[in-house]
Amino acid sequence: MLILQQQIEDAAELMQHAQRIAVLTGAGISTESGIPDFRSPGSRWQQHPPVSYHAFITDAQARQQYWQTRRDLSVQVSTACPNAAHYALAALENIQRLAGIITQNFDGLHQDAGHQPARVIELHGTARAAACTLCGKRSSMNELQMRIDAGEIDPCCTACGGYLKAATILFGQKVPDAALKQAKELASNCDLFLVIGSSLKVTPASTLPHLALRREVPLIIINLQPTSIDQLADVVIHHKAGEILPRIVARL
Repeated sequence: MLILQQQIEDAAELMQHAQRIAVLTGAGISTESGIPDFRSPGSRWQQHPPVSYHAFITDAQARQQYWQTRRDLSVQVSTACPNAAHYALAALENIQRLAGIITQNFDGLHQDAGHQPARVIELHGTARAAACTLCGKRSSMNELQMRIDAGEIDPCCTACGGYLKAATILFGQKVPDAALKQAKELASNCDLFLVIGSSLKVTPASTLPHLALRREVPLIIINLQPTSIDQLADVVIHHKAGEILPRIVARL
């Protein structure tokens, strides 16, 4: 307990001297809101591997599997609420120490917690909108879900006929250039980099802390499990973000 208290104080001291904090969040921050991650033992995705982007584009059966799997997840995402870690980050923005958030999550909980949408970079897209895989047009996810619930098993874009899916990044799909450029700029101009709830196993998100480390910017990692760069961080805390982050921010 004394070690944890010292870690919290060390993290708070580093953040006290920062004015442009960049934050990278992963699934671990949202599991505390009831949204499952991809890699935990017994997860839905280990039992039923997610559909890849190539399979979605080329295989009608894969698209049907995608919609069946997404139906269960969409209920969890739509009913989830921000937790204490989300609100602590919003407080960080309110005291004007947060430069921005880069998130691997698609649940929109950062915005629900009160962040300005312009400060949230959604690397893997958002589940709150639908997108055409051909023309890129975005539309209402709620309306698309109603089409699925009404029995449409392979919905297509009314504008061009392309396949519709949630505006999220599937495995094998490229992260949008604009979002990645924003994320790199944020990591390259911050004066402290904070990782919360990310295993740092998925590129390009896993490369972003290194942009800060090259400039000898302090790195803080809050994640239940060890990451591949724990040894490079100034402070590493292996606890739930919802328990730790509010205690750090309260000291600022």
